[in-house]
Amino acid sequence: MTAPALRFDNVSMQYPDGTVALAGVDLSVAPGEFVSVVGPSGCGKSTLLKLASGLETHTGGEIWVDRASLGYTFQDATLLPWRTVLPNVELLMELRGVPAAERRRIALEQIDLVGLNGFENHYPKRLSGGMRMRAALARSLALNPGVFMFDEPFGALDEITRERLIDEVIGLYLRKGFTGLFITHSIPEAVYLSSRVVVMSRRPGRIMAEFDIPFDWPRTADLRWNPDFTRLAGEVSVALRRAMED
Repeated sequence: MTAPALRFDNVSMQYPDGTVALAGVDLSVAPGEFVSVVGPSGCGKSTLLKLASGLETHTGGEIWVDRASLGYTFQDATLLPWRTVLPNVELLMELRGVPAAERRRIALEQIDLVGLNGFENHYPKRLSGGMRMRAALARSLALNPGVFMFDEPFGALDEITRERLIDEVIGLYLRKGFTGLFITHSIPEAVYLSSRVVVMSRRPGRIMAEFDIPFDWPRTADLRWNPDFTRLAGEVSVALRRAMED
């Protein structure tokens, strides 16, 4: 059997103030799989990503992931305001000691990939929210991650921009072949993006249900109006309501 790209085995998280964020989370993500996680606010969805990336340390269980091959996109683009797009995209490579000429070449490739050609010398304040998020995606893609984690990256964007970026993430996923773990509050977004959707309970978070998504790749906008899509999104919604009541 192929080893998982990311695995949580009976993972728990209790903060120093006594708050228990996660309790006995078991989740395995296969190489090349794209998994979305939905759950109530405060259930520990983002905590999963922080633990996997090493930003926080779990208090129980085990986590397996190659942290040397992780990409991470936050809820905010987190660009440095005093740097233009090109050096922002170069930042993580710079911190890893990639030579200047190589990181410039890679950064320009990723800027082209996310559709920011012509904006290399623009500061973040001159970019729209969607363009800032594209720059953040390019910055993580520059490291060629094997596992890419997304912490509600499109939650603050308008609906049209959000749908466009979702389609772009699907395109990047199909082109790059990374393993994806995507946190979202939107059930339609989760179903549209994913090969599997995981439903978490209210705090302390644990896995309550999983749904395999049967739709073929690539996915197009008209899938959202497909009766099978609507039915499956409804089943996820019912599971989420039950998880909130449990």
